[in-house]
Formats: sequence, structure tokens, C-alpha cells
Amino acid sequence: MQDLHESWIALKLGGVMILPLSVLAVLALAIMLEKAMLYWRYARLSGELLTLVETYGFEWKELEHKLAALNRYHYFYRFFSVILSNRERPAWWTESRAADEAQTIETSLSRRLWVLETIVTAAPLLGLMGTIGGMMHAFQLIGGAGLVNPTGVTGGVAQALIATAVGLLIALISLFGFNYFSRLQAQTMDEMERLGTRLIDHIRLDQQEQGGAGVRP
Repeated sequence: MQDLHESWIALKLGGVMILPLSVLAVLALAIMLEKAMLYWRYARLSGELLTLVETYGFEWKELEHKLAALNRYHYFYRFFSVILSNRERPAWWTESRAADEAQTIETSLSRRLWVLETIVTAAPLLGLMGTIGGMMHAFQLIGGAGLVNPTGVTGGVAQALIATAVGLLIALISLFGFNYFSRLQAQTMDEMERLGTRLIDHIRLDQQEQGGAGVRP
């Protein structure tokens, strides 16, 4: 409790720039928590479903049964459902619809990442503005008569250092978050593309075995 109180006092010394920096910190934390929950609930693929899709020659009904256990907002459910609902059509048509759905999913996954990227740049700049304000305040206390308020000068220097440190800390955390979720997005899309290719290949094999019968123009 004493540590929290001392931290609060130190932040108050950071000056007015601590307020916008605090807003950026809360915003970055909220975005990272939202992304973590989104990937946990809607982008994780169960081992059973993954093994099934990776096995050539599976039954479509078995895949439908596995998909029924997923949330209808799950990204892989949406992607696989598009392929399943179009599998009686020509493969090029199914592939095109799957690509459309994958693009929609990618847009959803990247939502608000630009805010995180902006915070990476904005937080150090706000900290720098706090530094300038703190140093100007300290220099104003040194008048023509020399140093008249040593405590005020050290307070200004502290304000400068705290604002800079807080800005850099927020930028570093946001940078790690941005890179981590960007990497996770790329991995999810690569996995979706790889599994989608397997399903399309399965459809092509089925249509080849049927000699094109039942394929609608």
C-alpha cells in the first residue's frame, strides 16, 4: 500500500502530461485485453478438428459435426462454413468465396491495431513534451539573481524525467503488444489458408471422382 502511495506521488510529479499518457496506457491495455480474449475465444482451433481437416479423405458430415461444436462467431467456423456451403459448386467459385471470407476475417483481426501502433509513436512524444515543460519550469526558477528555489528546480527536473520514463514505458509495452498480435494475426491467416487449401483439394478430388456430375455451372 505504501508503495502504491509513493508511486502515485511520483506520477503526480510528472506534471500535466501524465494525464494524456494515462489515457494512452488505459487504451493500450484495453486493446491488448480485447485482442487476447478475441484470439482465445474465436481463433483457437481444437486438436480434433485440426487433425480431421489435415486428414485427406474425411467425411464432410464428420466435419459438419465438429464445426457444430464451435461458436458461430468463431473465425474458423465462419471460414469452413463458407467452403462447406459452396462445395457443390465449381472449385474456383468455392475458392473465391473462401478468399472473400478470409479477407473479412483478416480485417476483423486487425481492427484497432492501428491505435496500438499510434500509441507506440505518440507516448514517447508526449513524454518528451513533459520533459520540455519540466525543464522550462526549472529554468524559470533560476532568475537573474541566481538559484532562488532549489526545491522547485529539482521538482522540474523530476517532472521531466518521470514524464519521459512513463512515455517510454507505455511505448515499449504497446510495441510488444502490437508485434505480438500482428504475428498472431499472420499465423492465424496462414493456418486458415493452409487448411482452406486442403478443403478445396478435397472438393476437387470429389468432383473429379464424380466426373463433373452434379457440378453446377
